[in-house]
Amino acid sequence: MSGYDDAYRRSIDEPERFWAEAARGIDWDVPPETVLGDDGRWFPDGRLNTCHNALDRHVAAGHGDRVALVYDSPVTGTVRNFTYAELLDRVARTAGMLRDLGVGAGDTVVIYMPMVPEAVVAMLACARLGAVHSVVFGGFAAAELAVRIDHARPAVVLSASCGIEPTRLVEYKPLLDAALEQAEHRPRHCVILQRPQHPASLVEGRDLDWETAVSAATPAGCTAVAATDPLYILYTSGTTGAPKGVVRDNGGHAVALHWSMSSVYGTAPGEVFWAASDVGWVVGHSYIVYGPLMAGCTTVLYEGKPVGTPDPGAFWRVVAMHGVRTLFTAPTAIRAIKKEDPTGDFAKKWDLSGLRYLFLAGERLDPDTYHWAGDLLGIPVIDHWWQTETGWPVAANCVGLGPLPVKPGSPTKPVPGYDVRILDSSGADCPPGTEGAVTIKLPLPPGTLPTLYRDDARFTESYLSRYPGHYLTGDGGYIDAEGYLYVMGRIDDVINVAGHRLSTGQMEEVIASHPDVAECAVIGVADDLKGELPVGFVVLKAGASRDPADVEREVAALVRERIGPVAAFRRAVVVGRLPKTRSGKILRATMRDIAAGRDYRTPSTIEDPATLTEIADAL
Repeated sequence: MSGYDDAYRRSIDEPERFWAEAARGIDWDVPPETVLGDDGRWFPDGRLNTCHNALDRHVAAGHGDRVALVYDSPVTGTVRNFTYAELLDRVARTAGMLRDLGVGAGDTVVIYMPMVPEAVVAMLACARLGAVHSVVFGGFAAAELAVRIDHARPAVVLSASCGIEPTRLVEYKPLLDAALEQAEHRPRHCVILQRPQHPASLVEGRDLDWETAVSAATPAGCTAVAATDPLYILYTSGTTGAPKGVVRDNGGHAVALHWSMSSVYGTAPGEVFWAASDVGWVVGHSYIVYGPLMAGCTTVLYEGKPVGTPDPGAFWRVVAMHGVRTLFTAPTAIRAIKKEDPTGDFAKKWDLSGLRYLFLAGERLDPDTYHWAGDLLGIPVIDHWWQTETGWPVAANCVGLGPLPVKPGSPTKPVPGYDVRILDSSGADCPPGTEGAVTIKLPLPPGTLPTLYRDDARFTESYLSRYPGHYLTGDGGYIDAEGYLYVMGRIDDVINVAGHRLSTGQMEEVIASHPDVAECAVIGVADDLKGELPVGFVVLKAGASRDPADVEREVAALVRERIGPVAAFRRAVVVGRLPKTRSGKILRATMRDIAAGRDYRTPSTIEDPATLTEIADAL
């Protein structure tokens, strides 16, 4: 039996013993006596502090001089290293600043920042106090930020004057000001990091200068919290416009991420681990900040792009310059590099001999990209699959347990702890090779979401009600005869644009607000670079004599303004009507099949079959 087979069997047959062993890798203020509570919560009587496990314990163990964080910013021409001791000092002082502003255990703090070291410091400072952070991706518009502020109700907002893109500055402060004008909730203070590229004006009495406030604070110690207390809230796209705040607890999160660094990613303390993502996404939370630091690794924070900062060799420069052993990014990044440098000439300029693994996740990894990267780098390219909700991989080739044979198109097998099942519409297990709903038999392993923030009912309705005793992932797929999982795509209206989950329903709400639009539908269509792109189908109001090109431009601008550039919404096709059932339901699934070039059956409930031909012609 392989190391993986043994670990997986023990995790399913003896989950409490398995995770009790993993929990010994974490420092506890009060070690848990109960591993799994009756309510499915992990380590319910344990107490700990996540920041202590990420920083203090490594310094106490004599590793204070080890580099904890490498900040590499081609957009500002900056490279800086922070040792564990230096990072701890900054975090403790920033936590002191928050404490002096009245932030304590259980309070929420919204973080709206670019990819700068202070963003990492802010997250860890919240964890140090037992406060709950909610990081909002810097690419989101004011309206989206306002919704999250109202839902999270932060005591304090931490932000910066600007973000820096390859071709432009993004002023964060005006977006924050606009969001606070729209929001009903009023945070006590906003603390603004003034970046020299574009300082911002501060609102007297509300806004504080980051450097001034931190320099005046004394360091704060760690506050022990219950393992079941929340560490953070991370909002993810749901099928409605209402916020969907995934809650992550402290104890299970620490245990699962620490275990995953060695077992899934094969990474050892002191090695350089680079997740080329953003702290606003779950990958940034788990594998830029918490996972690598809890494992005693060096983590890379990269403020740049895969291409254009300055060229398609940017990733390879970072790997070579900082001695990266494990790189984790999205297939979109590799596709962008491949598009600009199909022969891999830029990679040949750098010594990549230290790079051991390339992990890819966030969207479907197409075989062409898999083979191109593998041939270029000559190392294992490992597809793996997980979600914002799970917080760490559900399926992967767990290289730390002994790598398994690769099957392109599959993220390999379920990770220990995840009892993945494929269920048919009646809830029965599908035979090997038969497609169905991808579910996880309860209990979910440590580190996964215990609920949605301030919405237990929606958590049950969204994830647990469809198949009692199982968590519904929202994806369809199958498991083959050898136990390999294949994930075929979403079964709801959430699409994946360059690894970012976005709700088409939310885009439809925005488009429908245009004065000339009578009704609309948005679907995801395949895109070679970004995986999926949203395309809108718009029916104009009777009597509207507008040029369709003008409407398309205005609708795209609306989506950009209200959701943000991250939506990558550019196409809105004006059509005479939408395909519907006789009860008036728009046939989005059939439209997706047409867009993907798949064979489709005309639903028996359709009102007029000719509408499907009209959609095909429009596409």
